[in-house]
Amino acid sequence: MEGGNPDGNVYSWRHGQDDACGRFEANEKRTRAVIALTACMMVMEIAAGYVFGSMALLADGWHMASHAAALSITAMGYYFARRFAGDRRFSFGTGKMGDLAGFSSALLLAAIALGIAWESAWRLARPVGISFGEATAVAVLGLVVNVASALLLKEEHGHEEGEEHGHEDHNLKAAYLHVAADALTSVLAIEALVLGRYFGWTFLDPLMGIAGAVIITRWAYGLALETGGVLLDMTPRSGLAGRIRDVVENGTEARVEDLHVWRLGPGRYSLILGLSARQGGSPGDFKALLAGFPELAHVTVEVNTRE
Repeated sequence: MEGGNPDGNVYSWRHGQDDACGRFEANEKRTRAVIALTACMMVMEIAAGYVFGSMALLADGWHMASHAAALSITAMGYYFARRFAGDRRFSFGTGKMGDLAGFSSALLLAAIALGIAWESAWRLARPVGISFGEATAVAVLGLVVNVASALLLKEEHGHEEGEEHGHEDHNLKAAYLHVAADALTSVLAIEALVLGRYFGWTFLDPLMGIAGAVIITRWAYGLALETGGVLLDMTPRSGLAGRIRDVVENGTEARVEDLHVWRLGPGRYSLILGLSARQGGSPGDFKALLAGFPELAHVTVEVNTRE
């Protein structure tokens, strides 16, 4: 931890990142293994969707592509966090690199969803033959890969469930939820293929393609909102700013005049706090109060004395 000017009216400090970088390196390796599984299955499903004429399989493959992109963003974020952890050129670290890439991926995924929806609607109007047996086999294999990937990420996430909120790796948790959702999409594709094969409901296959496009669009929209908010330094919706205000004002006679909180990276935030306090209140006193917020990675406190 670094500090400065504890006797003046401004105090600024930054938490060290060595422990976080060690944890990120372990999570990065696990994430890369899941990326490899997901990418291989993604290519297989997309190719099989075209060869066997299944839009449900094709949509599921592109949906896996969306999660492969999300996992890649996670891995890239871990890499940059470790690679440039001590680089002073980055005043607030490199945690936003993943958010920048995520916003770009959201735009690309929205375009992919539009293409899938268009192709699915075309096949609803002009049905094509589907090799149900082969397509179903590939879809089942995709489900197995998704479940295996979820277990890999769940195992690591389980080690962190007991940690305090500020130290939880939200990137890894989000990756786990994305893979779990992808498994559900695979189930939908399998159901459409089985019903089409045994009951002749071939219309379900392109309908599942449209459903997959809707899922990708919703995920891309949510990703754009989340990453865009981080890039624009929106106040976190976690209520962190409100908790900081309550601790400072309820624990002292100071009044919060200015408060800015923004996200620097997974589980790490920056704070600028301007206070009005009676004679005797020092930045060091408020620093001690804020020590209960381990998620604060860069903090600046300014205290203006009032009579």
